[in-house]
Amino acid sequence: MHPAVAIALVFAGCCSNVVFLELLVTEHPGAGNIVTFAQFLWIAADGFFFTTNFGRKKPVIPVRCKYATMVVMFFTVSVVNNYALNFHIPMPLHMIFRAGSLIANMMLGIILLKKSYKPAKYVAVLMITCGIFTCTYMSAQSVGAENEDAETEDEGLVQFLWWLLGIAMLTFALFMSARMGIYQEVLYSKHGKHPKEALFYNHALPLPAFLPLAGDIYRHAVLFSQSEPILIPVLEIGVPKMWFFLLMNCITQYICIRGVFILTTECASLTVTLIITLRKFISLILSIFYFQNPFTVYHWFGTALVFGGTLLFVDIYNMIRQSLAKKKD
Repeated sequence: MHPAVAIALVFAGCCSNVVFLELLVTEHPGAGNIVTFAQFLWIAADGFFFTTNFGRKKPVIPVRCKYATMVVMFFTVSVVNNYALNFHIPMPLHMIFRAGSLIANMMLGIILLKKSYKPAKYVAVLMITCGIFTCTYMSAQSVGAENEDAETEDEGLVQFLWWLLGIAMLTFALFMSARMGIYQEVLYSKHGKHPKEALFYNHALPLPAFLPLAGDIYRHAVLFSQSEPILIPVLEIGVPKMWFFLLMNCITQYICIRGVFILTTECASLTVTLIITLRKFISLILSIFYFQNPFTVYHWFGTALVFGGTLLFVDIYNMIRQSLAKKKD
């Protein structure tokens, strides 16, 4: 596949996926579980048909002793990340937090793998940390301003504590995701890379774990069915808008994942890094302007630190210089 197609898939799939997710959680802030379940079911079904050939193809990496650990971590990260939106976490802050994964990666790399890094990478992580802290602090100010409108002081305090719990959940998910990345790195070094297989088992094996959440999922399914209908242009039929948003969220999530997979196989690491970083930034811009999310100059400053630190960490300058040198040769 031509790289331009992969880039188009990443931008179209990932950016629109964020839009549909925000449409869902804006209407129903507690919809994180049903969204996560739908995404897992969709990707698991696709993997069952096309990756495992209806379950006939055996996995290269052992399921019981190897995939089980990674699946637990992946399920936990996915559920916690989406469920954090229940606790008054603005979508821009949610995206900035997830863009700061390099902090956790470096810290766990030093602790678990005994890695050492160049001074520039420590500077980059310091920039990302300061950026996330700035955005978090300004969001806390916004929450505090909203709490002034609360009927009682206790009610405002409770709302702020729920927001702090959401921040704690995002922080936990950040470090758990980094730990999963290290485990995945070790696993692939022993058994080779099998991304399609890993994608299927990471989404299929955790499906029974949604049973304790079945009550919440069913409750939101009923709420979704009660939402006002929206007309599907081509089919000329009306469906509840929340189900339409959920369907589009699953489809765009699939397009996003496939696009990133194709991009990593068809393009150089420089291109992949630039495209994914730019995609995250555009998703942030869409969230700010399309949904009118509050975003001050301090938020912009923090965002610049996060994305600037990310580019510094991957040593974008040397990557570009080496890429140009190869073209000259």
